[in-house]
Amino acid sequence: MTKQNTLDFEGIERQPLREFTEKAYLDYSMYVILDRALPHIGDGLKPVQRRIVYAMSELGLSAGAKHKKSARTVGDVIGKFHPHGDSACYEAMVHMAQDFAFRYPLIDGQGNWGSSDDPKSFAAMRYTESRLRPYAAVLLAELGLGTVDWTQNFDGTLQEPVLLPARLPNILLNGASGIAVGMSTDVPPHNLHEVVKALVHLLDSPKATLANVCRYIKGPDFPTGGELVSPKEELRKIYRTGNGTLRVRATFREDDGCLVVTQLPYQVSGSKVLEQIAAQMRNKKLPMVEDLRDESDHENPVRLVIVPRSGRVDVDSLTDHLCATTDLEKTLRVNLNVIGLDGKPKVSDLRTLLAEWLEFRTVTVTRRLQHRLKVVEDRLHILDGLLIAYLNIDAVIKIIRTKDDPKRELVKRFKLSELQAEAILNLRLRHLAKLEEIKIRGEQDELAAEQADLTKTLRSKARLRKLIRQELLDLAEQHGDARRTLLLERPPAQALAESDLVVSEPVTVVLSKRGWARAAKGHDIDPAALNYKSGDGFLAAVHGRSHQQAVFLDSTGRAYSLPAHSLPSARSLGEPLSGRLKPPDGASFRGVMLGADEMRWLVASDSGYGFFVAVGETYSRAKAGKACLRVPANGDALIPAPRPDADAWVAAVSSAGHLLVFPAEDLPELSRGKGNKILGIPGPKYKAGEERMVAIAVLRDEDSLLVYSGKRQMTLTPDDLERYVGDRGRRGLLLPRGWRKVDRILATDA
Repeated sequence: MTKQNTLDFEGIERQPLREFTEKAYLDYSMYVILDRALPHIGDGLKPVQRRIVYAMSELGLSAGAKHKKSARTVGDVIGKFHPHGDSACYEAMVHMAQDFAFRYPLIDGQGNWGSSDDPKSFAAMRYTESRLRPYAAVLLAELGLGTVDWTQNFDGTLQEPVLLPARLPNILLNGASGIAVGMSTDVPPHNLHEVVKALVHLLDSPKATLANVCRYIKGPDFPTGGELVSPKEELRKIYRTGNGTLRVRATFREDDGCLVVTQLPYQVSGSKVLEQIAAQMRNKKLPMVEDLRDESDHENPVRLVIVPRSGRVDVDSLTDHLCATTDLEKTLRVNLNVIGLDGKPKVSDLRTLLAEWLEFRTVTVTRRLQHRLKVVEDRLHILDGLLIAYLNIDAVIKIIRTKDDPKRELVKRFKLSELQAEAILNLRLRHLAKLEEIKIRGEQDELAAEQADLTKTLRSKARLRKLIRQELLDLAEQHGDARRTLLLERPPAQALAESDLVVSEPVTVVLSKRGWARAAKGHDIDPAALNYKSGDGFLAAVHGRSHQQAVFLDSTGRAYSLPAHSLPSARSLGEPLSGRLKPPDGASFRGVMLGADEMRWLVASDSGYGFFVAVGETYSRAKAGKACLRVPANGDALIPAPRPDADAWVAAVSSAGHLLVFPAEDLPELSRGKGNKILGIPGPKYKAGEERMVAIAVLRDEDSLLVYSGKRQMTLTPDDLERYVGDRGRRGLLLPRGWRKVDRILATDA
């Protein structure tokens, strides 16, 4: 028998897969949240940003130093403190150097560091050079003064600061954005002067409310300017809850009849905006714009020129439309989620955020003063020993020359401490001059006064607050600037209606017998003379404007609307309406209506009923249209007729050749239905094959009536029509012999 190999699990930890995966995911989540994505309230930086700034300070790249290759900085960062990819590290470094990304940039770069059009178009790190900006001193000035805790780097060979001792709330000044696991942050940048005023107010009035704070901080201040158009109530709500959205709009001005964009919303690309506007122009969605130019240069970083087609264009409406349809107005998310002093991420309101940072600043200043006090006390202690040595210089020299252990002898003889004895032994011969005693006593007096002042400040909360207050005001004077983003309340941008975006020009819409439609420019064409497909011919034509809706009526009485400008040119044969609309099976198109929304048309069925309807009531966005005229079974709709604004008459002809004329006011105006009886037809009920109404028209007092019968036509003048006038619903009088088989009738002013 062969011996089977057995697995030996001795010394191997066993753990349920569920527990292991849960712990691994939570560990990863906390790492991403605390060590990658979210900034700390103290210095407002993420770990990679903090390490970049610290590494540059260690390289001596202060604001007054010479620029060095960015690759040098990145190498130090990833080699000493941040063991991650060089490209990600360099990208974070570039972000801190871009003045369109950071309100108060930390890094001063030479070379190509990207542009607002394409922030990631920066050159490789081997080409660019960099150093810190003066503002970076706000984060680094107190680093070596015992203000922060230190920790080992990733390999335990170096020390790095846990936080930077920020002298200003950088988290609010430069903002932050990041996506962690299950949470994110979006803190907008703010103006330094406003934030400092709010902090000073909190120092003077610790019980101040959020409303008091918002008197100073009225809203974010973005590096690219623009207009913050959100209402004050929304801003207050955002600052109260820590969440919300902002609306930021580009800045416009008129220059020689042109609309000029001088500032863009935060994180918006000018080239992308130009592409969006150009796309609308190509698609004929901006007929009021004639030209578009990009005149941006070194002196004018943003200058987008929009040239209106004429001086009659409403610039305000155009601006509103562009803001609604392009990135000229943008919505920005706000989520004040940062790592607090307790090391935990949380969403805070504005007042809590400022108060917590003041707590951080108070601790930092206290530690700085304590550190300085210890340095002063240590120096005074050394000076006391040096003074003893000068007063007993001969004895000291003798001890040093004769004793084997002079340090121990000095401690014993003059009752000195180890530090004092060491300082005496380290004295140079040149410092044994008689004047040194005077210098020591002078330094003692200065340090004693400083010691007393530091002690008073540390023991008095009022003095400590006063010191912090003055330092904040001094920094605001040194680094502050004017607000860039204007605060203007505006309603959300609204796009213009499609009809308003179409050039209003006269058109004639032509409908053929087989339901083919087209539109010709102008009103002076002869629609009957146009070319039609074999077996097809002219049915109806109406005059209107290109920005209006053409309404088609089918044989079942349903109405369908299409933009007149969207119909094919009359130079072609048109297109079948059945390709764009969905009429019922067996239905065919009978007429077309066009005009202003309030224009009234007479619609009627061959059963002899009809009514007037405003063309605006017949609009439908559905392909299946909407019910308008109730047509009996096996019935048919007639070609609708427009009603003039003046006093009008309705003319109706039956299939038996009867003509009736009556006042148009006798018919009601409805939005849908059967209508009232127009022409009396014999029989208790209309049936197919019986007498029916075949044509209608609406005339003015001075109009004549054209009667078409086959290829012949007859004109009835107003005097001729007098004999056909009767009451609505009557049968009318017979037309002359030979004209009783009528195809259509038409009102004319000829």
